[in-house]
Amino acid sequence: MLNIDIKKTFPLGKTIQFKAEWPADGSWTTLFGPSGAGKSTVLRCLAGLERPDSGSIFFKDESWNDRKLFVSPQDRNIGFFFQDYALFPHLSVVQNISYGVSDLPASEIKKRVAEMIQTFGLAGLENRNVKTLSGGEKQKTALARTLCRRPRLLLLDEPFSALDAPTRLKYRRELRKIMAPFQIPIVLVTHSRAEALTLSDRVIVLAEGTVLQVGPIEEVFSRPASQRVAEIVGMENIFQGRVIEQNEGLVSIETCRGKLTALSQGVEVGPALVGIRAEDISVSRQFPGETSARNHMEGKLISILQEDCMVRVTVDCGFTLDALITKKSAEEMDLKIETMVYLSVKTPAIHLFPQSAH
Repeated sequence: MLNIDIKKTFPLGKTIQFKAEWPADGSWTTLFGPSGAGKSTVLRCLAGLERPDSGSIFFKDESWNDRKLFVSPQDRNIGFFFQDYALFPHLSVVQNISYGVSDLPASEIKKRVAEMIQTFGLAGLENRNVKTLSGGEKQKTALARTLCRRPRLLLLDEPFSALDAPTRLKYRRELRKIMAPFQIPIVLVTHSRAEALTLSDRVIVLAEGTVLQVGPIEEVFSRPASQRVAEIVGMENIFQGRVIEQNEGLVSIETCRGKLTALSQGVEVGPALVGIRAEDISVSRQFPGETSARNHMEGKLISILQEDCMVRVTVDCGFTLDALITKKSAEEMDLKIETMVYLSVKTPAIHLFPQSAH
Protein backbone atom coordinates (compact mmCIF):
# COMPACT_ATOMS: atom_id res chain seq x y z
CA MET A 1 0.00 0.00 0.00
CA LEU A 2 0.93 3.66 -0.42
CA ASN A 3 -0.19 5.56 2.67
CA ILE A 4 0.12 9.34 2.96
CA ASP A 5 -1.01 11.31 6.02
CA ILE A 6 0.75 14.68 5.99
CA LYS A 7 0.29 18.32 6.89
CA LYS A 8 2.23 21.26 5.49
CA THR A 9 1.62 24.96 6.15
CA PHE A 10 3.02 27.74 3.96
CA PRO A 11 4.13 31.25 5.10
CA LEU A 12 0.90 32.98 4.00
CA GLY A 13 -1.21 30.50 5.95
CA LYS A 14 -2.21 28.05 3.23
CA THR A 15 -2.34 24.52 4.65
CA ILE A 16 -2.18 21.17 2.88
CA GLN A 17 -3.71 18.36 4.92
CA PHE A 18 -3.63 15.22 2.81
CA LYS A 19 -4.72 11.78 3.98
CA ALA A 20 -5.25 8.85 1.60
CA GLU A 21 -4.24 5.23 1.08
CA TRP A 22 -4.26 3.09 -2.05
CA PRO A 23 -2.61 -0.07 -3.47
CA ALA A 24 1.02 0.29 -4.55
CA ASP A 25 0.50 -1.89 -7.60
CA GLY A 26 0.82 -1.26 -11.34
CA SER A 27 -2.20 1.04 -11.42
CA TRP A 28 -2.66 4.76 -12.12
CA THR A 29 -3.78 7.09 -9.34
CA THR A 30 -4.62 10.69 -10.20
CA LEU A 31 -4.49 13.68 -7.87
CA PHE A 32 -7.23 15.82 -9.38
CA GLY A 33 -8.37 19.31 -8.53
CA PRO A 34 -8.21 22.99 -9.43
CA SER A 35 -5.02 25.05 -9.47
CA GLY A 36 -3.82 25.71 -5.94
CA ALA A 37 -5.48 22.59 -4.52
CA GLY A 38 -2.13 21.23 -3.30
CA LYS A 39 -1.62 18.46 -5.87
CA SER A 40 1.98 19.28 -6.77
CA THR A 41 2.91 19.86 -3.12
CA VAL A 42 1.70 16.36 -2.23
CA LEU A 43 3.68 14.96 -5.16
CA ARG A 44 6.86 16.77 -4.08
CA CYS A 45 6.44 15.52 -0.50
CA LEU A 46 6.00 11.99 -1.83
CA ALA A 47 9.18 12.39 -3.89
CA GLY A 48 11.11 13.76 -0.91
CA LEU A 49 11.69 17.12 -2.61
CA GLU A 50 9.75 18.82 0.17
CA ARG A 51 9.36 17.77 3.79
CA PRO A 52 5.94 17.88 5.48
CA ASP A 53 5.61 19.73 8.77
CA SER A 54 4.10 16.61 10.30
CA GLY A 55 2.69 13.24 9.40
CA SER A 56 3.91 10.10 7.69
CA ILE A 57 4.46 8.50 4.29
CA PHE A 58 4.64 4.72 3.88
CA PHE A 59 5.46 2.93 0.63
CA LYS A 60 4.67 -0.77 0.90
CA ASP A 61 6.38 -1.79 4.16
CA GLU A 62 8.84 1.14 4.24
CA SER A 63 8.53 4.38 6.16
CA TRP A 64 9.74 7.34 4.09
CA ASN A 65 8.68 10.10 6.45
CA ASP A 66 7.58 10.34 10.06
CA ARG A 67 8.43 12.36 13.15
CA LYS A 68 11.96 10.93 13.42
CA LEU A 69 12.71 9.74 9.89
CA PHE A 70 13.13 11.35 6.48
CA VAL A 71 14.33 9.22 3.57
CA SER A 72 16.16 11.25 0.92
CA PRO A 73 14.83 11.39 -2.67
CA GLN A 74 17.69 9.30 -4.07
CA ASP A 75 17.07 6.54 -1.52
CA ARG A 76 13.36 6.32 -2.38
CA ASN A 77 14.15 5.31 -5.99
CA ILE A 78 11.30 7.35 -7.44
CA GLY A 79 10.97 8.53 -11.02
CA PHE A 80 9.75 12.14 -11.18
CA PHE A 81 8.60 13.44 -14.55
CA PHE A 82 8.60 17.25 -14.59
CA GLN A 83 6.32 19.53 -16.61
CA ASP A 84 9.23 21.04 -18.57
CA TYR A 85 10.94 17.62 -19.08
CA ALA A 86 14.23 18.94 -17.56
CA LEU A 87 16.28 17.62 -20.50
CA PHE A 88 19.88 18.71 -21.03
CA PRO A 89 19.74 20.82 -24.23
CA HIS A 90 23.41 20.30 -25.13
CA LEU A 91 23.16 16.49 -25.04
CA SER A 92 21.82 13.93 -27.51
CA VAL A 93 18.83 11.64 -26.96
CA VAL A 94 21.06 8.73 -25.88
CA GLN A 95 23.14 10.94 -23.59
CA ASN A 96 20.01 12.28 -21.91
CA ILE A 97 18.52 8.82 -21.41
CA SER A 98 21.76 7.38 -20.00
CA TYR A 99 22.44 10.34 -17.69
CA GLY A 100 20.54 8.90 -14.73
CA VAL A 101 22.30 5.53 -14.85
CA SER A 102 25.88 6.72 -15.34
CA ASP A 103 26.92 4.92 -12.14
CA LEU A 104 26.12 1.50 -13.65
CA PRO A 105 28.53 -0.71 -15.64
CA ALA A 106 28.85 0.29 -19.30
CA SER A 107 27.28 -2.96 -20.52
CA GLU A 108 24.21 -2.44 -18.32
CA ILE A 109 23.86 1.18 -19.44
CA LYS A 110 23.97 0.10 -23.09
CA LYS A 111 21.36 -2.60 -22.47
CA ARG A 112 18.95 -0.33 -20.61
CA VAL A 113 19.24 2.55 -23.07
CA ALA A 114 18.58 0.17 -25.97
CA GLU A 115 15.45 -1.08 -24.18
CA MET A 116 14.22 2.49 -23.69
CA ILE A 117 14.91 3.44 -27.31
CA GLN A 118 12.84 0.47 -28.48
CA THR A 119 10.04 0.93 -25.92
CA PHE A 120 9.51 4.60 -26.75
CA GLY A 121 9.99 4.34 -30.50
CA LEU A 122 13.05 6.58 -30.56
CA ALA A 123 15.08 4.51 -33.06
CA GLY A 124 16.81 6.79 -35.56
CA LEU A 125 16.89 9.69 -33.10
CA GLU A 126 19.61 8.34 -30.82
CA ASN A 127 22.26 10.90 -31.78
CA ARG A 128 19.95 13.86 -32.35
CA ASN A 129 20.38 16.86 -30.09
CA VAL A 130 17.23 17.17 -27.99
CA LYS A 131 16.83 20.82 -29.08
CA THR A 132 15.88 19.53 -32.55
CA LEU A 133 13.13 17.19 -31.31
CA SER A 134 9.39 17.74 -31.51
CA GLY A 135 7.40 18.18 -28.31
CA GLY A 136 6.26 14.57 -28.36
CA GLU A 137 9.79 13.29 -28.96
CA LYS A 138 11.10 15.37 -26.07
CA GLN A 139 8.41 13.95 -23.83
CA LYS A 140 9.32 10.38 -24.80
CA THR A 141 13.03 11.06 -24.24
CA ALA A 142 12.37 12.54 -20.80
CA LEU A 143 10.17 9.63 -19.77
CA ALA A 144 12.70 7.12 -21.13
CA ARG A 145 15.39 8.77 -18.99
CA THR A 146 13.12 8.59 -15.95
CA LEU A 147 12.33 4.90 -16.44
CA CYS A 148 15.88 3.88 -17.38
CA ARG A 149 16.65 4.01 -13.67
CA ARG A 150 13.89 1.42 -13.07
CA PRO A 151 12.11 3.36 -10.33
CA ARG A 152 9.71 1.67 -7.92
CA LEU A 153 7.22 4.52 -8.22
CA LEU A 154 6.58 7.01 -11.04
CA LEU A 155 5.30 10.53 -10.40
CA LEU A 156 3.92 12.58 -13.32
CA ASP A 157 3.32 16.29 -12.75
CA GLU A 158 1.10 17.67 -15.56
CA PRO A 159 3.04 15.59 -18.14
CA PHE A 160 1.15 16.90 -21.19
CA SER A 161 1.06 20.62 -20.36
CA ALA A 162 3.89 21.53 -22.76
CA LEU A 163 2.28 19.79 -25.76
CA ASP A 164 -0.15 21.27 -28.28
CA ALA A 165 -3.69 19.85 -28.28
CA PRO A 166 -3.36 17.28 -31.13
CA THR A 167 -0.03 15.97 -29.81
CA ARG A 168 -1.41 15.87 -26.27
CA LEU A 169 -4.31 13.68 -27.40
CA LYS A 170 -2.00 11.33 -29.31
CA TYR A 171 0.50 10.78 -26.50
CA ARG A 172 -2.18 10.53 -23.85
CA ARG A 173 -3.51 7.49 -25.70
CA GLU A 174 -0.04 6.00 -26.12
CA LEU A 175 1.29 6.54 -22.62
CA ARG A 176 -0.85 4.04 -20.75
CA LYS A 177 -0.04 1.33 -23.31
CA ILE A 178 3.70 2.10 -23.08
CA MET A 179 3.65 1.97 -19.28
CA ALA A 180 1.71 -1.31 -18.93
CA PRO A 181 4.75 -3.67 -19.07
CA PHE A 182 6.61 -1.76 -16.33
CA GLN A 183 3.99 -2.66 -13.68
CA ILE A 184 4.93 0.10 -11.27
CA PRO A 185 2.51 2.36 -9.38
CA ILE A 186 1.99 5.71 -11.08
CA VAL A 187 0.74 8.93 -9.48
CA LEU A 188 -0.46 11.57 -11.93
CA VAL A 189 -1.18 15.22 -11.17
CA THR A 190 -3.59 16.94 -13.53
CA HIS A 191 -6.50 19.35 -13.63
CA SER A 192 -7.59 17.96 -17.03
CA ARG A 193 -10.73 15.85 -16.85
CA ALA A 194 -9.87 14.20 -20.18
CA GLU A 195 -6.42 13.14 -18.92
CA ALA A 196 -7.84 11.78 -15.68
CA LEU A 197 -10.53 9.75 -17.46
CA THR A 198 -8.13 8.41 -20.12
CA LEU A 199 -5.32 7.36 -17.81
CA SER A 200 -6.61 6.76 -14.28
CA ASP A 201 -7.70 3.68 -12.40
CA ARG A 202 -8.56 5.72 -9.32
CA VAL A 203 -8.78 9.39 -8.49
CA ILE A 204 -8.19 11.50 -5.39
CA VAL A 205 -10.10 14.78 -5.56
CA LEU A 206 -8.53 17.71 -3.71
CA ALA A 207 -9.58 21.28 -3.03
CA GLU A 208 -8.02 23.88 -0.74
CA GLY A 209 -5.44 21.32 0.38
CA THR A 210 -7.97 18.74 1.57
CA VAL A 211 -9.00 15.35 0.19
CA LEU A 212 -12.71 15.39 -0.71
CA GLN A 213 -13.21 11.97 -2.30
CA VAL A 214 -11.18 8.87 -3.22
CA GLY A 215 -12.38 6.05 -5.45
CA PRO A 216 -12.40 4.38 -8.86
CA ILE A 217 -12.31 7.02 -11.60
CA GLU A 218 -15.70 6.17 -13.14
CA GLU A 219 -17.40 6.08 -9.74
CA VAL A 220 -16.06 9.44 -8.60
CA PHE A 221 -16.76 11.21 -11.89
CA SER A 222 -20.25 9.74 -12.30
CA ARG A 223 -21.23 9.71 -8.62
CA PRO A 224 -19.43 12.58 -6.85
CA ALA A 225 -19.93 12.60 -3.08
CA SER A 226 -20.81 16.29 -2.77
CA GLN A 227 -21.67 19.40 -4.70
CA ARG A 228 -18.07 20.61 -4.39
CA VAL A 229 -16.70 17.37 -5.87
CA ALA A 230 -19.30 17.53 -8.64
CA GLU A 231 -18.17 21.04 -9.55
CA ILE A 232 -14.50 20.02 -9.57
CA VAL A 233 -15.01 16.94 -11.78
CA GLY A 234 -17.06 18.94 -14.26
CA MET A 235 -20.71 18.18 -13.57
CA GLU A 236 -21.97 21.35 -15.24
CA ASN A 237 -25.64 21.27 -14.26
CA ILE A 238 -26.45 21.53 -10.56
CA PHE A 239 -29.81 22.93 -9.50
CA GLN A 240 -32.33 22.94 -6.67
CA GLY A 241 -34.95 20.19 -6.33
CA ARG A 242 -36.95 18.33 -3.74
CA VAL A 243 -37.29 14.57 -3.31
CA ILE A 244 -41.01 13.95 -2.83
CA GLU A 245 -41.35 10.18 -3.20
CA GLN A 246 -39.33 6.96 -3.19
CA ASN A 247 -40.74 3.80 -4.73
CA GLU A 248 -39.23 0.55 -6.05
CA GLY A 249 -35.71 1.89 -6.47
CA LEU A 250 -36.79 5.18 -8.04
CA VAL A 251 -37.27 8.66 -6.62
CA SER A 252 -39.46 11.51 -7.81
CA ILE A 253 -37.89 14.95 -7.73
CA GLU A 254 -39.91 18.12 -7.84
CA THR A 255 -38.32 21.08 -9.64
CA CYS A 256 -39.62 24.52 -10.56
CA ARG A 257 -40.56 23.11 -13.98
CA GLY A 258 -42.11 19.77 -13.13
CA LYS A 259 -40.99 16.35 -11.92
CA LEU A 260 -37.91 14.27 -12.69
CA THR A 261 -37.32 10.58 -12.05
CA ALA A 262 -33.97 9.27 -10.84
CA LEU A 263 -32.54 6.09 -9.35
CA SER A 264 -32.74 5.89 -5.58
CA GLN A 265 -29.42 7.03 -4.11
CA GLY A 266 -30.05 7.01 -0.37
CA VAL A 267 -31.15 10.64 -0.28
CA GLU A 268 -34.04 11.25 2.11
CA VAL A 269 -37.31 12.93 1.19
CA GLY A 270 -36.80 16.68 1.31
CA PRO A 271 -34.66 19.39 -0.30
CA ALA A 272 -31.86 18.12 -2.53
CA LEU A 273 -29.47 19.31 -5.19
CA VAL A 274 -29.78 17.70 -8.62
CA GLY A 275 -26.72 17.13 -10.82
CA ILE A 276 -26.63 16.19 -14.52
CA ARG A 277 -23.65 16.04 -16.86
CA ALA A 278 -23.94 18.03 -20.08
CA GLU A 279 -23.06 14.98 -22.20
CA ASP A 280 -25.93 13.02 -20.62
CA ILE A 281 -28.59 15.38 -21.98
CA SER A 282 -30.13 14.76 -25.41
CA VAL A 283 -31.51 17.69 -27.44
CA SER A 284 -34.30 17.61 -30.03
CA ARG A 285 -36.57 20.09 -31.80
CA GLN A 286 -39.64 17.85 -31.42
CA PHE A 287 -40.99 16.09 -28.35
CA PRO A 288 -39.09 12.77 -28.43
CA GLY A 289 -42.08 10.53 -27.68
CA GLU A 290 -41.32 6.91 -26.72
CA THR A 291 -37.64 6.67 -25.75
CA SER A 292 -35.59 5.06 -22.99
CA ALA A 293 -35.26 8.49 -21.36
CA ARG A 294 -38.00 9.09 -18.78
CA ASN A 295 -37.28 12.77 -18.19
CA HIS A 296 -38.19 15.49 -20.69
CA MET A 297 -38.00 19.28 -20.32
CA GLU A 298 -38.85 22.06 -22.73
CA GLY A 299 -36.87 25.27 -22.85
CA LYS A 300 -35.49 28.15 -24.88
CA LEU A 301 -31.99 28.09 -26.34
CA ILE A 302 -30.01 31.01 -24.90
CA SER A 303 -26.40 30.17 -25.85
CA ILE A 304 -24.53 28.16 -28.52
CA LEU A 305 -20.77 27.65 -28.19
CA GLN A 306 -18.51 25.40 -30.27
CA GLU A 307 -15.99 23.32 -28.31
CA ASP A 308 -13.67 21.40 -30.64
CA CYS A 309 -15.90 18.90 -32.47
CA MET A 310 -18.79 19.40 -30.03
CA VAL A 311 -21.30 22.18 -29.49
CA ARG A 312 -22.36 23.33 -26.02
CA VAL A 313 -25.92 24.63 -25.88
CA THR A 314 -27.46 26.36 -22.88
CA VAL A 315 -31.21 26.09 -22.44
CA ASP A 316 -33.50 28.02 -20.10
CA CYS A 317 -35.96 25.52 -18.61
CA GLY A 318 -36.85 27.70 -15.64
CA PHE A 319 -33.27 26.95 -14.58
CA THR A 320 -30.39 26.81 -17.05
CA LEU A 321 -29.04 23.50 -18.35
CA ASP A 322 -25.97 22.89 -20.52
CA ALA A 323 -25.97 20.07 -23.06
CA LEU A 324 -23.14 18.81 -25.27
CA ILE A 325 -24.10 17.67 -28.77
CA THR A 326 -22.17 16.99 -31.96
CA LYS A 327 -21.63 19.76 -34.47
CA LYS A 328 -23.50 17.65 -37.03
CA SER A 329 -26.55 17.37 -34.76
CA ALA A 330 -26.57 21.11 -34.15
CA GLU A 331 -26.46 21.78 -37.89
CA GLU A 332 -29.17 19.22 -38.69
CA MET A 333 -31.50 20.75 -36.09
CA ASP A 334 -30.68 24.27 -37.36
CA LEU A 335 -30.32 25.50 -33.80
CA LYS A 336 -30.48 29.25 -33.20
CA ILE A 337 -30.77 31.49 -30.17
CA GLU A 338 -34.37 31.48 -28.83
CA THR A 339 -35.18 28.20 -30.59
CA MET A 340 -37.50 26.08 -28.42
CA VAL A 341 -36.03 22.61 -27.80
CA TYR A 342 -36.70 19.49 -25.75
CA LEU A 343 -34.11 18.04 -23.39
CA SER A 344 -34.19 14.35 -22.46
CA VAL A 345 -32.33 12.67 -19.59
CA LYS A 346 -32.23 9.01 -18.56
CA THR A 347 -32.87 8.17 -14.90
CA PRO A 348 -29.32 6.84 -14.17
CA ALA A 349 -27.84 10.14 -15.39
CA ILE A 350 -29.48 12.17 -12.62
CA HIS A 351 -27.41 12.47 -9.46
CA LEU A 352 -28.69 13.71 -6.12
CA PHE A 353 -26.83 15.46 -3.31
CA PRO A 354 -28.27 16.07 0.16
CA GLN A 355 -28.85 19.78 0.66
CA SER A 356 -26.06 19.87 3.24
CA ALA A 357 -23.42 18.18 1.01
CA HIS A 358 -21.21 21.07 -0.18
